[in-house]
Amino acid sequence: MTAEELQSGYVFLLDKPLDWTSFQAVNKMKYKLKREFNLPKKFKIGHAGTLDPRATGLLIVCCGKFTKKIPEIQDAPKEYWTEIKIGVQTESYDTEKPEILQQSIDHIAEEQVREILGKFVGEIEQKPPVYSAIKIDGQRAYNLARAGEEVEMKSRKTTIFYIKDIKVDFPLISFTVGCSKGTYIRSLAHDIGQDLGVGAYLTQLRRTKIGDYTVENATTDFLENEYKFENL
Repeated sequence: MTAEELQSGYVFLLDKPLDWTSFQAVNKMKYKLKREFNLPKKFKIGHAGTLDPRATGLLIVCCGKFTKKIPEIQDAPKEYWTEIKIGVQTESYDTEKPEILQQSIDHIAEEQVREILGKFVGEIEQKPPVYSAIKIDGQRAYNLARAGEEVEMKSRKTTIFYIKDIKVDFPLISFTVGCSKGTYIRSLAHDIGQDLGVGAYLTQLRRTKIGDYTVENATTDFLENEYKFENL
C-alpha cells in the first residue's frame, strides 16, 4: 500500500473495542496512516456509521476518495448480536447507567418472550434513547441528558427485517437482529421490556454486518502496529 493508493481510496474494516468511541477509533487509524505514509494534513478519513461506546464490532472507515462512499454504506442494512436483561431498566437503556425499577419476572415464560420479539419484526415506531448523539437545538442529546436537562425525543419509523437465533436464559435474552439505517437497538431492548411489562435494558451489543461487509473480515490490529484493508 502507498500514500497514493490511500488517497485514491480504501475502506478499512475495524472491530471496535468496548468503551471506545467511533471517533477515537477513526483518530487512531488516521494517526497510524499519517505516520506510516507521511500523508498530508488534509488527508480525508471518516467512519460509515457510529457505534456506541458500549458496543463492539464492525466499524467501517473510509479514506481518500472513498469517503464519498460513506452515505451509501451508511444506508445499507445492519446486523447486530444483542443481549438484553429483563426485569430491570436503566436511564440510558444500556450499561452506562445503574439499574433501576427492578420487577419480578417469575411469571414470564419463554414462549411469551418469543411471541413479543416476533411483534417487532417489520416497520415500527421507536424513540431514540435520551443518551444518544442526536442533535437537539445544535447540542447532542447525551450532553443535555448528562447535564440533567429534560430531553424530548421524537418517534421515528424504522424497520426490523428479522430477529433470529433467540436464546432465553432468564433474566438474559440474546438474539440476532437485522435492521434498517437509524435503528436504535437500545430502544428496541427498552421497548421489548415495556411490552413484557417488566422492563429491560441492553447488556451487550455487537455489530456483525453492514451490507455485505462482515465483522469476520474486520481487525483489531489498528490498536497495535498493523492493519488490514479492503479495496472497494
